[in-house]
Amino acid sequence: MDLAKIAAKLGLQIAAGAASLDRDVRAGYVSDLLSDVIANAQAGALWVTIQTHANIAGVAALNDLAGVVIAHGRQPADELLAKAEDEGIPLLLTPLTSFEVVGQLYKLGVRGTAS
Repeated sequence: MDLAKIAAKLGLQIAAGAASLDRDVRAGYVSDLLSDVIANAQAGALWVTIQTHANIAGVAALNDLAGVVIAHGRQPADELLAKAEDEGIPLLLTPLTSFEVVGQLYKLGVRGTAS
C-alpha cells in the first residue's frame, strides 16, 4: 500500500515530503533509538517514533525508509521539517500514541517485515 493511502486511512497530517507520498510501504518499524533504526529497519519501512529532531530525517534517508510517523501529538522541529523536505522524506503527524499507530498499521496489513 502506498503512503498516501495509509495517511488518508489513518488521518495522518502531512508535515513534509508530500511529493514522495507515492512510496510503497513494505513493512513497519517502531523505535525511538536512532541506532536501533539504523541497524534494524528495512528499506521501504514506515518508521513510527516520538523523536522530533533533524537527525531522524537523516536516518530515514540512510535506510531508504518510506517515511516517518511522529506520534503522540509531538511537533517536529523546524530543522527537521527543512531536512525532511531536502531529503524527500515524508513526515506524517498523529495525536495517537506509538502503540495505537502500530495497531492501526497492523490492521491495514503492514507487518514488521516485508511481505
